[in-house]
Amino acid sequence: MKITLYALLLSVVLFGCGKSEKAYKARPFAASDDFNVFPKSKKNVLTIVKTDSGAVAAADRFAIQYKDTTIIVDDAPNAAAQKFIVASFINTQKTAVLVQVANETGKMAPFYIIAVNDGKTEVVSLNKPSKGAEDKKYTNGLEELTRSNILVNNDFFITTINSRVYPIKRQNPDERIQGKFFMYSSDKTTLAFLTANSLYQVNTATGETFNLQLPAALINEPETLVGNIQRDYTWVTNANGTSFLKKNADDDRIVDIKEFKH
Repeated sequence: MKITLYALLLSVVLFGCGKSEKAYKARPFAASDDFNVFPKSKKNVLTIVKTDSGAVAAADRFAIQYKDTTIIVDDAPNAAAQKFIVASFINTQKTAVLVQVANETGKMAPFYIIAVNDGKTEVVSLNKPSKGAEDKKYTNGLEELTRSNILVNNDFFITTINSRVYPIKRQNPDERIQGKFFMYSSDKTTLAFLTANSLYQVNTATGETFNLQLPAALINEPETLVGNIQRDYTWVTNANGTSFLKKNADDDRIVDIKEFKH
């Protein structure tokens, strides 16, 4: 009788503590994706769970759960993943989470958005193949430009105020932008990347681009580069209302420093 009672109690404890897992096939990001979803119930949200703690924050690992189910990302040929080195909500409603897989590739590991909408969970891939010669140098994973603006591998710009995800038009289709984020326009819609010989600029809202060639002498003086750009270049708005950084026609022009964000 005692054995039977013990077995029954043990089965109840194990059942009560058990968590289910479910794999979701990742799909490519679509321009029409809307992650600014409000749940119909407080239960219809995602939870970030710390699974491992390291000596430093970079060693922490996270899992994503919807109710009592742990989400597994299925994105063959990549290995299935349920532990992440990055896990960050991209809306205040907690219905969409940006994650980066924890694996041996470090910053090169793939990114996904896990989202729930009206009880339906899906995984969206933010990974684009690249053949850039300096991909390792310019694949920086998640970069927080501000508290509400995130850059992912020079390929996606995310605004957490409204959960918008903007694909960034590449300078060359087969490779991610071979440059470092340098600054953006005052409305934060045009991003400028410092490449080997220019400032490649792309507007996240319209997809318009402009490549501003820079003198080698300017690029080779990183200590004074920002100041010289602020002095000799200006954000100019075109007929479409899009701002691009251009060389001043008048070197004596008085520049409003508030035009520049970097």
